[in-house]
Amino acid sequence: MRPYTENVLENPRSPRVRAVAKLTKRAARQETGLYLLEGPQAAREALTWRPDTLVELYATPSAWEKHQDIREAASDAGVEAEFASEAVIEAMADTVTPQGIIAVARQVPTSVRDIFADDPKLIVICEEVRDPGNLGTIIRAADAVGADAVILTGRTVDPFNPKVVRATTGSLFHLPVAVGIELADAAGRARSAGLRIVAADVGGEDFVDHRGTLAEPTAWVFGNEARGLDDDALALVDLSLRLPIYGRAESLNLATAASVCLYESAFAQRAGNGPE
Repeated sequence: MRPYTENVLENPRSPRVRAVAKLTKRAARQETGLYLLEGPQAAREALTWRPDTLVELYATPSAWEKHQDIREAASDAGVEAEFASEAVIEAMADTVTPQGIIAVARQVPTSVRDIFADDPKLIVICEEVRDPGNLGTIIRAADAVGADAVILTGRTVDPFNPKVVRATTGSLFHLPVAVGIELADAAGRARSAGLRIVAADVGGEDFVDHRGTLAEPTAWVFGNEARGLDDDALALVDLSLRLPIYGRAESLNLATAASVCLYESAFAQRAGNGPE
C-alpha cells in the first residue's frame, strides 16, 4: 500500500516526532517496549522476517520512490507507511545522515527457556559486552555461522540500542536473542542441555590445542572489551581458550575474536556431521 499523501509530517518538534526520537534513549525503550529502526536495510529485514513487530513506518517521498522492494514488502505485509519531511526523519534518527526511512518496532526478545528447549548446538553468551558496535557485530557473526541463539547477560548493552541494531545489519531478526538472565543461570542451563561452555580469554589455553573439542555442542562466552571475564565468570566455564597472535598485533578486537571463534566452531561441527 502506498503511503498517505495527506497530512504529511513536517514539524520536527511535534509530539509524535519527539516520541519516536526518544527511542534513541534506553529509558524510553524500557518504558514503551519499542525501539527504532533506521534506514532501508533495517526496514527491509523487519518487513521480510518480522512484519508483525512493526508499529510505524515513515519515509521521505524520495526514499519511498527509490526503494520499490520496500514498498512491495510493506504492501505484502499490510504495513502502511507515512510520508515525512527530511527534517522530520532527521529529528527522529540517531544517525547524523539518515537514509530517509525510519520504523518503530516492538521488542520481542526470546525466552531463555525456549532457546534451550530447541536442543541448540551452538550458542553465544555475551557477559558485560558494553560497546554497541561489538555486540551488533557478534550477533551478525552468530547469524552468519548458523548459531542457534545469542544470550545477553549481566550488564551487556541493550540489544535494541540503535547502534546495536544498525551493526547487526538485520541479523537481529534472524535468530533468537535473549536478555535478562545472569551468567550463572545461563551457564547452568547450557550445561544441562549438554553444551560445553567455552570462554574466550587471553589467559586461556592455546586455541589450536583444543580445536577438536569444538565439534561438540558449544556455548561460547565472550566478556567485556577492556576487562574480559572476571574470576567468578571463568569459574563457571569448562574451558578457556585464547587465540594465538602470529604477527605483531597486540590483540584482537572483541568482535573480530568472537567471529573467529564462532567460525571455528561452525567448521568443526559441520565437519563432524559429514556432508549435508
